Amino acid sequence: MLQINYQLRPVDLLPRLQRFWELSGRKIRLIAKQYDHSRGTPVFTVQGRYTTRGWTEWTQGFEVGSALLQFDATGETSFLKLGRQQTVALMPPHVTHFGVHDHGFNNVSTYGHLWRLMNERRIPENEWERRYYELALKCSGAVQARRWTTIRDGGYIYSFNGPHSLFVDTIRSLRALAIAHQLGHRLLGENDETISLLDRLVAHAKATATYSIRRQPTFSVAHEAIFNVPDGRYRCPNSQQGYSPFTTWTRGLAWAMCGFAEQLEFLGRCDLIEQACREVCDFYIEHAAAADGVPYWDTGAPDLHRLGDWGARPADPFNNFEPVDSSAAAIAAQGLLRFGRHTKTKTYWQAGLTALHTLLDEPYVSTAAKHQGLLLHSVYHWPNRWDYVPPGARTPRGESSLW
Repeated sequence: MLQINYQLRPVDLLPRLQRFWELSGRKIRLIAKQYDHSRGTPVFTVQGRYTTRGWTEWTQGFEVGSALLQFDATGETSFLKLGRQQTVALMPPHVTHFGVHDHGFNNVSTYGHLWRLMNERRIPENEWERRYYELALKCSGAVQARRWTTIRDGGYIYSFNGPHSLFVDTIRSLRALAIAHQLGHRLLGENDETISLLDRLVAHAKATATYSIRRQPTFSVAHEAIFNVPDGRYRCPNSQQGYSPFTTWTRGLAWAMCGFAEQLEFLGRCDLIEQACREVCDFYIEHAAAADGVPYWDTGAPDLHRLGDWGARPADPFNNFEPVDSSAAAIAAQGLLRFGRHTKTKTYWQAGLTALHTLLDEPYVSTAAKHQGLLLHSVYHWPNRWDYVPPGARTPRGESSLW
């Protein structure tokens, strides 16, 4: 259970954040200098160097967007230049990618950041540059909304697994629909049918709140919900990266926490989404996180019991039974902070600060000069054993993911 530090203030994190941004800049430059993009998009590190392995190029927006966030935080224009150049060079295929559910990750993290920076007057106003970003964002939102399965009580954006598959992490791509809708865009279908991006956003969020969360007989969050496509009926939970359909893959839980909170910020109020966000945040605090705010990779991981009362003490990234997932903690911290701010609830806000405070220090922040990662002890796909396990160990540790 997360032991919330109610005395912690944002200002208390400033020394750690200053070091974090210094390290982040070094890692971004290191990747830009050393990574060979002919091999594909960087996803996770092996012995401290980024490599690629996975289903799609879903992490490219994180790579490019990191430089833009670095500029946003530090004002160093070299990162703005890098982010702009890479957006133009690498991101156009993602704008019209019909085969994925990751438009929020890729396009909001790049075109979206640049559009926001211009709105905030962090970069000079330029009408044609603005139109370029807005066109990309409009197209991205419409393309993402086109990937649609209709069910008995609404519908959802289906995952790259096919029309039967609703992924919990797709909630974070609803940002693409939200921005496109804000820009006045709409999807046109057969015979010029006008399809509201806002309607599809709300329907997908409600489907996720209804079918990705299992409340009886025990609470869990499923990575994937499976539907019968011909009749639109829900069939069962499933998991790709978690241990089982009936346990909770903690990064999927974190995606839900952050994604629901983002949509509450956008919509203002939606009782079903707020209830779901509260449920997943409470579950993270009470059952998924260790005392310091960092979870193990799955709440039902088979050897977790061998760690004893793991929830009563800080997570141990060097144990030989089950890996922790620092990336889940980082995503969850954002979700807790967003939800705490939206609901004006101190518990969630302070829980987010507590987890973030842990991640900004050793053993999680990466200080080694040659290591390309920034946040250590992340796992990508442990069921497939894609993660690097160092000699003499039984579980992955010391590596980073790009998200």
